[in-house]
Amino acid sequence: MATRTRTVTILVALGCCLGCAMRSNSGKLDDSKTAGTAAARVADLIVKVENGVDEFRNYLDKRGENAKDAANSTAGKRQKRSATSAQKDKAEARKDELDDALGSLNRSTNRLRRKFDATDAWIETKSEVENMMEDGRKINQVIAKGSYGTEPARLWNVLRTGMNDLARAYNVPPLAR
Repeated sequence: MATRTRTVTILVALGCCLGCAMRSNSGKLDDSKTAGTAAARVADLIVKVENGVDEFRNYLDKRGENAKDAANSTAGKRQKRSATSAQKDKAEARKDELDDALGSLNRSTNRLRRKFDATDAWIETKSEVENMMEDGRKINQVIAKGSYGTEPARLWNVLRTGMNDLARAYNVPPLAR
């Protein structure tokens, strides 16, 4: 009876070892599938960020055109008090600061896309993501200290969320809210 119990114990131990070995091998197969899936997910996140930058830039361009049209169409209407030159200069400086920051972000996302497409190991583009996040921090500061309205805030929230998702994929600190 003791021999039979010992035999059963040995068989159970061998079964456990065999099960663990099979799990570790199947895990290695899953890792390769996960790596391919991760690269595809990162590619989608990059496209999402690129599209967000383009939408934000297009909105700001249209907003500028609409402001010029509105200023030109006030000729027949009663005019309100006009802004002082100091106010105009300040508004122009804020607009330029946001435009410069957005241009930097656009360049860094384009650089990330080019380098990502050219490599098989997507994690090698981590430094480009870090640069992109730094450019995003500049926009975050500009948006936080200025009052640009609800639409720019909404567009920035969407873009910032996409950038934060991409940053998490690379294990890079996300942007603050």
